[in-house]
Amino acid sequence: LTLLGLGLSGMIGTSFVGQPGVRLPNLDIPVISSIPVVGRLIFGQDPVFYISIALTAAVMWFLFRTRTGLTLRSIGDSHTSAHALGIKVIRYRYLAVIFGGACAGLAGGHLSLVYTPQWVENMSAGRGWIALALVVFASWRPWRVLAGAYIFGAVWIGQLHAQAFGIPVPSQFLSSLPYLATIAVLVLISRNKRLTMMNTPASLGQPFVPDR
Repeated sequence: LTLLGLGLSGMIGTSFVGQPGVRLPNLDIPVISSIPVVGRLIFGQDPVFYISIALTAAVMWFLFRTRTGLTLRSIGDSHTSAHALGIKVIRYRYLAVIFGGACAGLAGGHLSLVYTPQWVENMSAGRGWIALALVVFASWRPWRVLAGAYIFGAVWIGQLHAQAFGIPVPSQFLSSLPYLATIAVLVLISRNKRLTMMNTPASLGQPFVPDR
């Protein structure tokens, strides 16, 4: 599916290569955004930045404060038990996948409308795999995913600034820093089995076949 997505997006986006895109403007909050360093860093960002924070809070509330969220988590822990209780496991799974796909689409929109306001083939450059690693790194907790995403984002932006400042380090090495950081985190986590399995849904990756 990954290769299909890459090929399909490349074919559809061919006509957009080289065309200038529309960049989403930053939301500069009056007065607050003028605070040195912190103001510009937090209160002068693009709309997707604030959407990500609001979306994380909404997901946390949904998963841990609503009955539907509890049902979804119970399916992740044991889809067989959930099915025995009359829960429509397949419906919940499809809806969860659709929501995850919508979030991935929002991230892709951020790449083409904010990060790089134009179409470039394979512009995600493997960031989706970093996102998967973030989920493991965050032990399946939304707020940890958000914090981890900004940490990896800081590493990514840091290597770009390092290249711009002309630091005498090969650009290939600087460009690989985000991926090296991802590998390092996964290696450290995998050394501790308890940490790896912490909060991991027991039914993760297991197909569900309802009894006929």
